[in-house]
Amino acid sequence: MTPRPAAPSRRTLLRTLAALPASAALLGEAPGLLGGALAAAPPNGSATRYTIVPFRNSDDGTVDVYQSDDATDFRLLRSSAYTPPAGRIRDASVIRHTDGRYYAAYTTRTWQDPSTTIGFARSPDRVNWTFLYDHTVPVPGLSRAWAPEWFVDSDGGVHVIVSCSTTNDEWIFTPYLMRATDSALTAWSTPVPLTGIGANHIDTFIVRIGSTYHAFPKNETTKYIEYATATNLTGPYTIRRTGDWAGWGSYREGPALVQLDNGAWRIFFDGYGDGTYYYSDSRDTFTTWTPPAALPGISGTARHFSVVKETVTGGPSLARNTTRSFRSANYPTRHWQRQSSLLNLPVVDGSSGSAEKQAATFTVVPGLADAGGCSFRDTTGAYLRHWDFRARFDANDGTRTFAEDATFLLRAGTASGSVRFESYNHPGRYLRHYAYQLRVERSDGTDLFRQDSSFVPVTAWA
Repeated sequence: MTPRPAAPSRRTLLRTLAALPASAALLGEAPGLLGGALAAAPPNGSATRYTIVPFRNSDDGTVDVYQSDDATDFRLLRSSAYTPPAGRIRDASVIRHTDGRYYAAYTTRTWQDPSTTIGFARSPDRVNWTFLYDHTVPVPGLSRAWAPEWFVDSDGGVHVIVSCSTTNDEWIFTPYLMRATDSALTAWSTPVPLTGIGANHIDTFIVRIGSTYHAFPKNETTKYIEYATATNLTGPYTIRRTGDWAGWGSYREGPALVQLDNGAWRIFFDGYGDGTYYYSDSRDTFTTWTPPAALPGISGTARHFSVVKETVTGGPSLARNTTRSFRSANYPTRHWQRQSSLLNLPVVDGSSGSAEKQAATFTVVPGLADAGGCSFRDTTGAYLRHWDFRARFDANDGTRTFAEDATFLLRAGTASGSVRFESYNHPGRYLRHYAYQLRVERSDGTDLFRQDSSFVPVTAWA
């Protein structure tokens, strides 16, 4: 069999044709967040679960399913989870609906071909998908209907935002809104354009915070993701930020947002110009953003997805207001120990002296910044926190910065009974040992990193 060539970016033609004109058991949900849990650390014994269903860079005829507990380190859950009976599947957007099932909406044709339909599929478990139907988008003179994105409003209304172009100008896209008119998501209202965003914008993703709708479209003229707001879902929107306003760079597409456990918003986008998938975080309602970071593990493989966030049972558990010691999961003779003011990982055993055992004993307390997380006190009353990403102990100075530096969110470890500790204010960074020193380091998606950042709570040495 001749191997299928890599699926090119649907924007490749737009870039190169000079003739184009410039121009689980859910514990809580929040409307407008694509079926996502509210922002807070998951309860003890529960876990946050993020699911994505991207198509492959090498094959736009199927999608894979990935899962993560931190929105950074995605692991393959099922390969080739869904292949439509005809056409292609690109730009899949997924929600969990009120019936408990998952629904995908997607582009049905590759970028070269006219495409007047968007596809729908359904799954009971995120893993096993079945085809529902292709919906013809009733826009007069439609040439292409691309990148449908789900949006669930605060009234429970389910919508799809789809980017459409007409035969008069088949490469100039405008965002349209359709509302589901039945609970089965099989009937749709007549599409209406989102006013204010304007033509030559694509991949519009919307979240609602309070009474404001926040839209993130891609400007096909400049190749930058822009930012717009409105007080009504259909608009009029006002474009607030243009150009490289967030420092993400150009030739970015497919923005998708999700709210993290610490309340920050994370945007994912496909860096089709350089083959990298990126994420960036904002904690001030989209005013400033962290520098874009490559999404480990799936960059260069996964393409254009949205994110379903859920809180599910079966997560890690660690009793608060108890004393524990912490053993390395992959170096079982080594334990956390305070040495001077720093946290290191020396050998601690029965022959260790009483001072060494005391220095390897900690009190687990509710997180200073979020009681659903945890903080750690040593026997002197100082708290474990990160400073310049080094793990160290300091007296609590009562500031918000200290509270966040000293709070960690529980994630499942690699070994039975082990736990990983994610930084509260630097999502995607974990307490990790390197050269037997503890630092807060960014996950690189490797098994070694997961092992180095896994620790087993054991009976306190002192």
